[in-house]
Amino acid sequence: MHEDIARKALSLLDLTDLTDTCDAAAIEKLCAQAQTPFGTTAAICIWPRFVRQARGILGKDHAVRIATVVNFPSGDLAVAGVVAETQQAITDGADEIDLVIPYRAFLAGNGAAVTEMVAAVKAACPAPVILKTILETGEIRDAALIRKASDLAIAAGADFIKTSTGKVAVNATLPAAEIMLTAIKESGRPVGFKPAGGVRTVADAGQYLALAASILGDGWATPGTFRFGASGLLGDILSTLGGKAAPAAPASY
Repeated sequence: MHEDIARKALSLLDLTDLTDTCDAAAIEKLCAQAQTPFGTTAAICIWPRFVRQARGILGKDHAVRIATVVNFPSGDLAVAGVVAETQQAITDGADEIDLVIPYRAFLAGNGAAVTEMVAAVKAACPAPVILKTILETGEIRDAALIRKASDLAIAAGADFIKTSTGKVAVNATLPAAEIMLTAIKESGRPVGFKPAGGVRTVADAGQYLALAASILGDGWATPGTFRFGASGLLGDILSTLGGKAAPAAPASY
């Protein structure tokens, strides 16, 4: 059972290095780690400045997708700047954009700021580029507000809703995940979910997969609908599958 969960989690993993110390050597290592004897991760998730390098390593149309972050981690940048950041990342080779919503403005009562930001960045993401929106649920905290932020992001065109940047005290939690997965179900739209920050073991991953199955069905979680944002999780996956444990990974964020 643990091996089945580990294999599933591997296929859903956005292997992440958003550390402040990330450098070119770390990107080379991350690209190599994403290609394991048991299969590849879904993606790597990296700073925008490393996207061009990663694309050069992986080449065109690689099984490992390249995700990057914009408006990260503060969520406070101007829309025009975030759109420009997004466009440059896509030009450099990004397949996926992980956008931090303006959650502080949202908490101050400005829901329109979320709609404007998500819609503008979505418009800058030509198919097949996908947009994941980071709600920063550990800062929003209130269940009703997490639901409202989820609904706003989905309505504005998000392809995924994601819990966290990993840069705050509270990141992915099961209660927030339940709210977000329920919002996806009730939206009737084909939107994915990404818990990020704090998912470190196969057992952790299994809890999120079980929750998703209970709300959206046993077959719902695929790379097109579900991702884990983590780095340390890979080591436990490889250990569970009986492979050589990955070298000690940096903290995800």
